[in-house]
Amino acid sequence: MSYFIILRGPAGVGKTTVAKKLTQLLGGYHISLDTILAKHNLDYVPGNRCVPEQNTLTVNKLIIPMAQEKLKEGTVVIFDGNFYHKSQIEDLINKLKFPHFIFTLQADVETCIARNNMRDNSLDEKEVKNVFELVSTFECGDVINSNDQTIDESILTILKKIEQP
Repeated sequence: MSYFIILRGPAGVGKTTVAKKLTQLLGGYHISLDTILAKHNLDYVPGNRCVPEQNTLTVNKLIIPMAQEKLKEGTVVIFDGNFYHKSQIEDLINKLKFPHFIFTLQADVETCIARNNMRDNSLDEKEVKNVFELVSTFECGDVINSNDQTIDESILTILKKIEQP
């Protein structure tokens, strides 16, 4: 069965790590929204607090054809990104028309900052806090508190949810 998974959450919460491991376990196809935004120079707009909503919808236009192709082939597609604009999630759901699962990974801001600082291309503390606030404006899908779980435990939680009828 083809379906897609949206992993959302603040910077440093573990989205990309979870997405990459899930992709391997499920034989899926991973789409990193941050990578696509950066590749097309849509990620940073001087003077803006966040990636403009229109830019996230532009990214959807770029990724939907590939996602549809993979889904039609029977491949699970895994998206990971901050998804702090609800319209971007709604747009993916409306245009892909495949079963889907949404997971919001959460952790306290201090944990996100600490994890972010371990990355090669880390954001500064102010940016991490900013993204944290933006992502926290709404909850969507199943919420997984990654403060209390290892990456493998978070993955197991996700696998249990997607295996339920």
